[in-house]
Amino acid sequence: MAKYKRILLKLSGESLMGKQSFGIDPERLGDYARQIKEVSEMGVQIGIVIGGGNIFRGLSGASKGFDRVKGDQMGMCATVINSLALSSALGAIGVKTKVLTAIRMEPIGEFYSKWKAIEAMEAGYVCIFSAGTGSPYFTTDTGSSLRGIEIEADVMLKGTRVDGIYTADPEKDPTATKFSEITYDEIYTRGLKVMDLTATTMCKENNLPIYVFNMDIVGNLKKVMDGEPIGTLVHN
Repeated sequence: MAKYKRILLKLSGESLMGKQSFGIDPERLGDYARQIKEVSEMGVQIGIVIGGGNIFRGLSGASKGFDRVKGDQMGMCATVINSLALSSALGAIGVKTKVLTAIRMEPIGEFYSKWKAIEAMEAGYVCIFSAGTGSPYFTTDTGSSLRGIEIEADVMLKGTRVDGIYTADPEKDPTATKFSEITYDEIYTRGLKVMDLTATTMCKENNLPIYVFNMDIVGNLKKVMDGEPIGTLVHN
């Protein structure tokens, strides 16, 4: 039995680059698709949000002279490209998917609604939620918090390139130690950057736990579903 019945999986766009410096690495995409299939076959209902940082990031675009709203809209389009790529990779290995978009862009994807998403997940589809919240000034972290709360997920799984939350950045500070679990309040007081403040507050206020783990190691997603303590749990 899987530890969770319905999950919201948040993937970073940067991770899709794999060994490349830009774009989508087919090998990394395939690894993700196979891990998602493995968990889907356990009967877990899966919703996914992918960032767009491997293609375009609105905030960094704004710092280079782009209008912030247009920059964020470009970022939303980047998440749609990544969502279509993941949908294609899953379809190639026999997984049924639906791409749902926060802004209307039929026939690329269906316009998102909570009830459409839940109905599809209950029917065995993996639902990929793209275009963020559909509004500027919100990150895909906030988009994933919103979708996780809306679809009544048991947990948000934040797949990153580190294996949990540390006292400091483990890539910069070798003395950093890892938390097996931590409260939202402690994240605030310690000033830890797990997700942006809006996203973290939404999860706290709606009692949606977050599990941070390394998605780039093949097999880790199933380990989380099996209840193995490989990451960090954030809770109230």
